Amino acid sequence: MKHKALKNDPSFFRFCYIAVLFFTNLSFIQIPAYLVVVFMFFWGIRLTFRKIFSQHCLRRMRFSIWLLAFMGLNIITIMIHLSLGTIYSVIMFFHVGICFFIFYGMQSEEDINPKAELYKVCKFIIYATTIVGIIGFILLMCRVKFEFSWQNVYIIKFIIFENRFTGLFMNPNMLGFVSVVSIVCCHIISKNDFIAQAKKPRVSRILLAVCLTVNLFSLLLCDSNASFVLFVCYVIFTIVFYFFSNPARMNFKQIVVKSLALLLACVYIVGAAYLTRLVCQKAVSSLMSTSQLSDEALITQEDITFEHQNANLDSGRAKLIKESVELFKISPLFGIGSGNIILFSQEYLSGTLAFNYHHHDLHNGYLTILVSSGILGFILFAIFGVRFGKHTVSNLFKRQKADSQDILPCLFAFCCGYLVYSLFEKALLFDISFMVMWFWYMIGQTGMYLNKYEPMEDSYYNINKHRIPKHMI
Repeated sequence: MKHKALKNDPSFFRFCYIAVLFFTNLSFIQIPAYLVVVFMFFWGIRLTFRKIFSQHCLRRMRFSIWLLAFMGLNIITIMIHLSLGTIYSVIMFFHVGICFFIFYGMQSEEDINPKAELYKVCKFIIYATTIVGIIGFILLMCRVKFEFSWQNVYIIKFIIFENRFTGLFMNPNMLGFVSVVSIVCCHIISKNDFIAQAKKPRVSRILLAVCLTVNLFSLLLCDSNASFVLFVCYVIFTIVFYFFSNPARMNFKQIVVKSLALLLACVYIVGAAYLTRLVCQKAVSSLMSTSQLSDEALITQEDITFEHQNANLDSGRAKLIKESVELFKISPLFGIGSGNIILFSQEYLSGTLAFNYHHHDLHNGYLTILVSSGILGFILFAIFGVRFGKHTVSNLFKRQKADSQDILPCLFAFCCGYLVYSLFEKALLFDISFMVMWFWYMIGQTGMYLNKYEPMEDSYYNINKHRIPKHMI
């Protein structure tokens, strides 16, 4: 009976799915973890259909009409562009359904404590990243290395990946993102109100301090520019909240003064962050160069600077943008489908998006949606985003005082930072990865606050003799 309850429990699924996707980023266990993801994916599809058709979640989800229209348009896109990539497009279609109705759709579940669920997820992230991070630094200090490559597709390089610290992760960029997520989890779980509402015991401050230290150093040494931007944006948007909470009580002069102060604070934060990263990299590089260890199984005596070997700042993204424009022209209204990005690149263009470890995506979440779903799909998705963002910001800033023990500012800051991060990574929707699911999990948790501050009322629009709840639109 208990097994059946867990099988039908979306909360349990979300925790397991995030945990398994976390392990897909670790060396050696990536492939077994992805095998588990396959089974969990079908579990997620089952729960999605159950929520839509048995539990009628659409009528209890805010702005769900736009999400439903977006998915309907993607069905049309798939049917228009039937090809070898159709199977992948169908997989992405069901993946989008899981994002929308299981993760964002947690607001339709009345029998869960979202804070308790978030507490469990944050605690897992904190413990996992701390343990993996400590092991990574021990191996770094011991100058251990391992490299493996299969057909130039499956590559393992640790503890150094192209002159950057990657720890036990498959890629330094993934290490950077997970490090930021762990720092955010530490921030969330340190809030007094959150602990009280979750009805859970406090996490040891020593553990939080160790976790913060390990992940900050990981972020600095992996030299992931996109993740670094995400971290800086998180700090900046957190400060924005404390500067401008309750704007109704501010006069014009106060707004101008605070705006100038915020601008100066942002300049200082960006400058200090990049200087800290530079100093940290130089210091650890010097420490490594003084090591006397030498062995064939150890890192060579070449200087490790923890900086990008590629001097090109855009890392090839400018080329991807140019080709994205050409792909967009093929089907501007309905898009070409996410499964046809590589195929159409090879068939109609230069083929620079050939499938390999780095270039199976446009490395820009917005461009990927635009090319995959066309102008119509992008507009529908944007309407949902604007509607959701407007209500979130409205409820965040209209409160009487800035509550430093509330986690809504943390959720708001991370989501805003992630929207900037998505300009540089394949991180918004069409990717079955830890980063995408974490974003939609944060969106779902934010949606729970809208239920708190804007209780759903029985108000309807009458459209073609059908009564549609206003909160759906």
